Amino acid sequence: MAVVRTEEASSSTSRCTYHAFLSFRGKDTRKTFTDHLYTALWNAGIHTFRDDDELERGEDIELELQKAIQESRISIIVFSINYASSSWCLDELVIILRRKNTAGHKVLPVFYNVKPSQVRDQTGSFAKAFDSHEEQLTQETDERRKAQMEKVEGWRAALREVANLSGMVLENQANGHEAKFIEEIIEETENKLKRTLLSVALYPIGTESRVQNINSWLQDGSTDVGIGVISGMGGIGKTTTAKVAYNLNYERFKYSCFLANIREISQQPNGLVHLQRQLLSDISIGKREKKYNIDEVVMIIKDAISCKKILLVLDDVDEEEQLNALIGKWDWFYSGSKIIITTRREQLLKAHVVHQKYKIKELDDDESLQLFSWHAFGQDHPSEDHMDHSKRVIRHCAGLPLALEVMGSSLCSRSVEVWRSALEKLEATLHDKIQKTLEISYKSLPDDHDKNLFLHVASSFVGADVDDVVKILEEDYTAIGIQNLRDRSLITVDDDNKLMMHQLLQEMARTIARRESSEEPGKHGGAWNHKNSSTVSAEKTGTEIVDGLVPSTRMLEKDKSVCKASRVGRAKRQHSGDSSDESMVSYQGKPLKRPLNSIFSWLAITSGFAKLFPGKKS
Repeated sequence: MAVVRTEEASSSTSRCTYHAFLSFRGKDTRKTFTDHLYTALWNAGIHTFRDDDELERGEDIELELQKAIQESRISIIVFSINYASSSWCLDELVIILRRKNTAGHKVLPVFYNVKPSQVRDQTGSFAKAFDSHEEQLTQETDERRKAQMEKVEGWRAALREVANLSGMVLENQANGHEAKFIEEIIEETENKLKRTLLSVALYPIGTESRVQNINSWLQDGSTDVGIGVISGMGGIGKTTTAKVAYNLNYERFKYSCFLANIREISQQPNGLVHLQRQLLSDISIGKREKKYNIDEVVMIIKDAISCKKILLVLDDVDEEEQLNALIGKWDWFYSGSKIIITTRREQLLKAHVVHQKYKIKELDDDESLQLFSWHAFGQDHPSEDHMDHSKRVIRHCAGLPLALEVMGSSLCSRSVEVWRSALEKLEATLHDKIQKTLEISYKSLPDDHDKNLFLHVASSFVGADVDDVVKILEEDYTAIGIQNLRDRSLITVDDDNKLMMHQLLQEMARTIARRESSEEPGKHGGAWNHKNSSTVSAEKTGTEIVDGLVPSTRMLEKDKSVCKASRVGRAKRQHSGDSSDESMVSYQGKPLKRPLNSIFSWLAITSGFAKLFPGKKS
């Protein structure tokens, strides 16, 4: 299913001329039920579109109807005996559902003297109507017949979809009394209009491709309990993606709940209890006077979720204990329920918990330029005199939506001179808001070992082979450390088994190293002293990250002479009696199994290297 197109999403406001669009078969109900419903809607203050009142003579009726649907917040569709006999009504239905599926348009089906099953399965009068539609196809040419048959199948699919939505059935409600039935429709319409959807990013560029697979999963019709995990680095758009998926699908479930900012709220006094009570409130358990502790409330939640099909989004989860407090066990959920979790931790769930994985990727260059431009210029492209500077920002942000939004907003309405100055500062210092967001993942690492390992990878091992790094650091718990970094989306491993890191995470690491070095001279500063240099001289004092480390090993792979030029590396090789870059090397007396490139040979025998991991036994 598609979501909001770029040009649609980019509009800062959505024009709503009408509260409701009324769709019906005029032959059946125009002067009876629909007329009474229309009057009741207006009397209730619900501005409603009805084609015979709103369309002027000479207007293009089809285009005007599409416009009216687009400019309405909800469509009320009255299904009656002869509804399916009208190709016009069926075309209108397809337009309504397309609007629902692309922009979160609300839909309320009303079944007037027909059953939802007749609409869903096309039986009774609906079967006769489709027999008539298909009989007309025999009179068409082959090419025309094929196109029309596809259209008929689209009608059938639309009827199946709308019949599965929660609707109003005259036969089942108000004992069949139309006046009472209309009152209930008005009440339900008011509820839907007042229900606040989640606000999403002002310009959700790139959301369509991200949400597509999640939508398919949410709408797969499975009776199993479904768990989906949306993961990725900070600022990548996990929450925005979850919000869009929620907005497009919450009406498919009788109960729904979006618990936001779980990591942050759970750190506050009684934060988890607050989240528990919000969950209970959203799934209609009602208020309770007694103050329960976490364990008591989770058992109440068990009773609630075990008998209701719900859509639940748990946003920004970083600890398994939060899941335990909020939802207990996975097998408590009622069949057909769906749970979405957004997290920076790719391996948050235990291996035996079956779940779908949705890793959020960076925006491509075109999407990045659009998103940045909307925030910087209020349009989807830069002004001509800012094009080169804009592309420079795009390269620096490397597809991270948060960075693009922050930088675009900060540069909005600034002169070219200010842009030049800001870009120079950007390349030297990470914006504070971006730094704080990214640093959350760093702070969540379990211990100082992993934090030091992250800083070390950021300064020296980006582009390095994972196996080589593990061999060099095998006694420093490197394998589990690398896994912890991957789990928190601080690093990735590409198809060639190379350690990779987003460049803004490297910038974040450099800021941390600089800050900690200023607080404790010599702690982490050595690797970051020279901007754009491939080595740092041995005279520098930063020894906890090895003297002479490089910002990226890929530079050294292209020119091993850089490593040879290091006085530290040369002195150590001379001391060992071997000046060859390709010699077998050892680390703490243990030979490495195969020759490594010069940077790893050099690092393995650098005396300051062991100080990276305080407390390591010799």
